[in-house]
Amino acid sequence: MASSDDNVLTEDLLHRPLPTAISTNDAQLHRSDWYAEMRKNHPVHYDDERERWDVFRYADVNEILRDHERFATMFGSDDEAKSMISQEPPEHGRLRNFASSWFTPRVLEGYRDRFAAIADDLIDDIEPGSVDIVPAFTHPYPVMVIAESLGLPVEDYEQFMEWSDASLRVPVRTEDEEEVTPEEQAEAKRAMAEYFSDLIEERAGDDGNDLITIAANNDDLTHGEKIAFCRGILIAGNVTTINLITNALWCFAEFDLFEPIRSGEIGRKRAIEEVLRYRSPAQSVRRVTTQPAEIGGQEIDEGEVVVAWNGSANYDPEVFEAPHEFRPERTPNRHIGFGTGIHVCLGAPLARIETDIALERLLDRFSVIEPDLSDLSAQPIPFGLKSLPCYLEA
Repeated sequence: MASSDDNVLTEDLLHRPLPTAISTNDAQLHRSDWYAEMRKNHPVHYDDERERWDVFRYADVNEILRDHERFATMFGSDDEAKSMISQEPPEHGRLRNFASSWFTPRVLEGYRDRFAAIADDLIDDIEPGSVDIVPAFTHPYPVMVIAESLGLPVEDYEQFMEWSDASLRVPVRTEDEEEVTPEEQAEAKRAMAEYFSDLIEERAGDDGNDLITIAANNDDLTHGEKIAFCRGILIAGNVTTINLITNALWCFAEFDLFEPIRSGEIGRKRAIEEVLRYRSPAQSVRRVTTQPAEIGGQEIDEGEVVVAWNGSANYDPEVFEAPHEFRPERTPNRHIGFGTGIHVCLGAPLARIETDIALERLLDRFSVIEPDLSDLSAQPIPFGLKSLPCYLEA
């Protein structure tokens, strides 16, 4: 059943085909119903139309994500610009571990005041009343934080947003926007590579603690690998967090949790973990079999594309009590919203602290936050909302 698509390993992450069952807006918003059906009746299923396997149960998804020898993350990359997401050990460790200490919670807490100041500056520009919180805050904030982390001028965040969205051909969020063409995508990638190449050369020999300087002075990386690292951090460092913050506001509005969280009756950090389970931006992870493999009683040939639906795994009643309930103080909460295994999201601690700060500052500044949930438009990948109109009172 191997795919006939010769480019399957290099397809756009945000434009890979979705199963027909969740191709509509309503189905996207309520995809947990489909997950429940598939876990019960088709836990390991081959989709002839998409030419790939879909896997839905927690135990099977967890096995796939942890077994990098049989299920590899082989996204396309050239030899001179390898990235950590495209490689398995030992190359994976070489491309990732040099920066892993920067992404620890202890180190990131040292940046909390600076990240909070960025949030406050954005909130200063938001007038109370009706506002779409996505373009006003949840979109620019993660881009500005990752720019600060890389040592880039935060005031240029609009350029970084443009490059990031174009590089991934992020689906348009409003009717006024136009779809990014493949040519514009290629140009954005070229411009980013040139921009980072110059900065890496400039910072060679410096002793700064920003991520570009750390990469620039790592002798184990080629110049192309340093560019790929910086470009990957800029892109991956914002697209998921945009939706995590938005999805948190969506959940807290739907389940009337703003006041309990504001008062401290419910802890923000634990509530964020439940958002990561209930509405994780990363709903699925793609792998490719490197050898014949058995999963969930199904035999899968070498070279097959396998989609592990961690969004479904996070609703598995074998692991989570009452999974369809949003329980902000759920414990234990063994969600795999950031993946697991050696490819677990490097930036997960950064996304957590950003989301915590964003919610803290919004709740501190606005006494009333009322998202309008009447006409939601889903963004399929990463999973979230294209917009979230809110009524705000200071």
